Parts: sequence; C-alpha cells; structure tokens
Amino acid sequence: MHLILRDFWWPKIRKDVEKYVNTCPVCQRSKIRREKPSGLLHPLPTPSRPWEIISADFITDLPPSCGFTTILVVVDLFTKLAHFIPCEGLPTAQETADLFLQHVFRLHGLPKSLVTDRGSQFTSRFWKALQKLLGIDSRLSSAHHPQTDGQTERTNATLEQYLRCYVNYQQDNWASLLPLSEFAYNNGVQASTKETPFFANYGFHPRFFPPVIETSEVPAAEDWLQELTAVQQLLLQQLEQAKEDYKRHADKHRQPGPEIKVGDRVFLSTRFLPSHRPCRKLDARFIGPYPVVAQLNPVTFKLQLPRSMRIHPVFHRSLLLPADGVRPDTDQPAPPPVLMNGEEEFEVEDILDSRFHRRRLQYLIDWVGFGPEERSWEDASTVHAPDLTRRFHQTYPAKPRPRASGRESQFGRGLEEGDSVMTHGPCSPAHDIVMPDEEENFWTNFYICFY
Repeated sequence: MHLILRDFWWPKIRKDVEKYVNTCPVCQRSKIRREKPSGLLHPLPTPSRPWEIISADFITDLPPSCGFTTILVVVDLFTKLAHFIPCEGLPTAQETADLFLQHVFRLHGLPKSLVTDRGSQFTSRFWKALQKLLGIDSRLSSAHHPQTDGQTERTNATLEQYLRCYVNYQQDNWASLLPLSEFAYNNGVQASTKETPFFANYGFHPRFFPPVIETSEVPAAEDWLQELTAVQQLLLQQLEQAKEDYKRHADKHRQPGPEIKVGDRVFLSTRFLPSHRPCRKLDARFIGPYPVVAQLNPVTFKLQLPRSMRIHPVFHRSLLLPADGVRPDTDQPAPPPVLMNGEEEFEVEDILDSRFHRRRLQYLIDWVGFGPEERSWEDASTVHAPDLTRRFHQTYPAKPRPRASGRESQFGRGLEEGDSVMTHGPCSPAHDIVMPDEEENFWTNFYICFY
C-alpha cells in the first residue's frame, strides 16, 4: 500500500487496493492462511444406552504376529468399552462383517449407529446393503477429517502406547498381548465418564488381585439392578458435561469462519491432495474455486468437483476457503468447443507432464480458458498439439515419451506444421468426450514423423 501511495492517490484508494488484492485468484490459491482453522466443533449425538452408537477403525501395517498384521478396534460411545480384534491383513467388507458377528454382535447385539472412516470396507456396496437390511445408521467421516471418529483414534493411540511398552525387540508378540491390553484399557478410568468402561457396562469392577479382606455379603439382584441403572444415568450426565468441556476447549483453537451457503464458490485446501509437481512446498495451497452443492451439517459441505479428481466430494469446513470474489479481468467464461468432424474439441494451453498409465502414454493438459482445477490426464492419441508436444519433450527429455520403434503406434499419424492445436475436452462435469473407435485408424503412426 505504501508503494502505491508514493505515486498515486484517488478517493477510497485503500479500499480499492484491498479489494483488488483480496480477489486475486493467484493469491487466494497460493498464500498460506495464518488464522485459526474454520469450523467450530460439532460433536456426535450422545447415546442413551450402552452399545447404541459404536465406532470402528483399523490399526494396519503391523509386523506379523501369530499370523496377524492388523487390529480392528471397536469402541462403545456410551461406556467407552473397547474390543481389540486381531486380523490376518486388512479384511474385506464381508470379512469385517464376520468379525463383528463373532466379537461384537454375540456380546452386545446390533448397534443403532456405526461411526467409521471412509475405508473401502465401510463404503462397499455389500456393507451398505448389509447395514440397510439390519437397520444400522452409517456415519462416515468427511474426507481428511479424522476428528469425526476422534474417540477411536484416541483409543488406537492408547493401545499403541501399551504395546510399545511390552512388545519384544522383534515386535512379533503383540497379538498375544491384545487380551491383556483390552482388559487394562477397559479397567482404566475414562476422563469423560469418570468411571471404568467395565464398571459402566456391567455395574461392577472385575477382580484381578486377590482381595485383602474376604467378604461374604452378596447384594440382592434388585439392588444390583438399581445400582447399574443409577451408574448409567450418572454416565449420561458425565458424557454430556465432558462433551461440553471438550467443545469449549476445542473451540479455543478454532473460529466460526465466514458463512458458506449452497451456491457459494470456495477454494479447496491441497493439504491432503496428491501432488504431481516436483516440490509440494512450491505448489498451490488451494485449488478451485468450486461451487457448494449441499451442506450436510453445520461444518460439512459437498462440492461439485471435476470428474478427473476422483475423490469424495464432502469436506470439513477447515479445508475450505470462501472465494472473496473474482476480478472482472480474471472471471472469463470458458471458450466454447470447436466442432471438427462432428466432435467437440478444445484448445491446449500447455503440456505440463507425461506418464505411462496402463501401458498408454498420457499428458497432463492445461486447457485454454479453464483454471488449474480442470487440468486432466489425456491419452496421447487424443492430443493433437505437435508443437507443444515437441517443446515439452525438448524441455524435459527424461519424461516419458512416445516410443519411436514399430510400425503401429497408439499415438496417431503425424501432423504438418500449422495444423490446428486442438484436442478433446477435459473430463469435467460439462465435458465428457471420448474419441470414437472408428477414428483411431485415422491417427495411426501419430508422432513417428517427429521422433
């Protein structure tokens, strides 16, 4: 601002300059945000009885122990009672259902809700159909936001800490330690309930040391039932209080953030997205903007993403940045496609990278008139940009390139200089173009004349 004021002045200059900078699309994608994460804590509902709402998660990539390499952790949200189940590798959806039958259902019956991450076991068609038939409500965490299932994540950390203390040097005896680990965890007082999971679930403490003084008094069954009911009512009050305390503490490090509504455009954080560029430190911090198509709860939103991204489109508020607006000189509509031989084709701005995917050469295309979010991998046989292709391989000779040997090639016939630099459009919601099979022979021996 000081540099501009040295040579210029007009009414409301500061407001105009701030608006210009805040609506710069490059700045919004690239600058690091120095504020608290947006989106206040939105706790899960409090269950009214034991094993009504449970959560599940896997601890994977453990060294082999008695033939097991994975642990399935199941936790009850009411009593905090946990089961640690060893698995022979990461189970499939059907194998996971068998584990629940053997270790959870036979002891506690069917839950009303199940909280999990977005693992393939819990998003498969088999698992969804099974939960629907059993009347179980599925509560999947949003993308890259494990805090949704924070209870199980915390239980995982406690279990891993216990195993680190007692596992042998070769780390191959952890499976034999799981029964004692489960007992120790369930016999420890929980901060949220002020009781042990064992006592909260069964109404008495387990005996694991010889009693100092023998007692012969046995309470009546009615007294025991009343005591258990009173304990569970106390647990409900303690859980509600713990949830309020946890939310108050968590919100100290968060802020509500600007309001986001359906129809708004937002930038998406690249923190958890894969990057194909050489250095993540120099990559954009946000991509987009993308329109918001639905609000699932106060802190979870569904975006309209390009098909080429192939990720779950639901994100937590902390990963979204409202677009402050776009300057008139940058908000240009995408150019219409050009019809060639009855097919829609789009102009290539630049070729950014190359790779072999399923034995086919592909290029990462930057399209004329489209933002970075519309970049897509396209088969070399559909890219008709010989000058850009030649320049890319001259600049990056080590990158994958067309094979020059053989009479037949998937890359099409050679083009003369001056031919149209056009190709089929990006796989976006508005464009899903595939070259017809009858045209493939027309592009036979494509790059051979150049290489």
